[in-house]
Amino acid sequence: MVQAPQQITEFTKEKVQQAVDAILDVLGEPETELHQEARNAFVQGDYARVKRLASTNLSDYYCKSLGYLGGALKLTPNTDTILAESARAAADFNREKVLFQLGNEIKSALG
Repeated sequence: MVQAPQQITEFTKEKVQQAVDAILDVLGEPETELHQEARNAFVQGDYARVKRLASTNLSDYYCKSLGYLGGALKLTPNTDTILAESARAAADFNREKVLFQLGNEIKSALG
């Protein structure tokens, strides 16, 4: 889908926070101990802890998404990229979750 170019606007903390909130909504509530730890660290502003959890749980998209998000709040020239990577990881997290659920349902149905 091709979209018309949009005018680039300056970042504000409020606009970035809206984007962060949207990504957090997509991630949903933590369902594992690891995700709870990462979410708690993020909410407390301990972004170094979140990044450590992401770097030591490399295949975990929930942690990866949160690991990026702390950097978005700094309003740097990389904020667009950081938000995009966090959003992609959040989408990947949900994709994996749905595939796992569907696989279990198909297994149960065909059992």
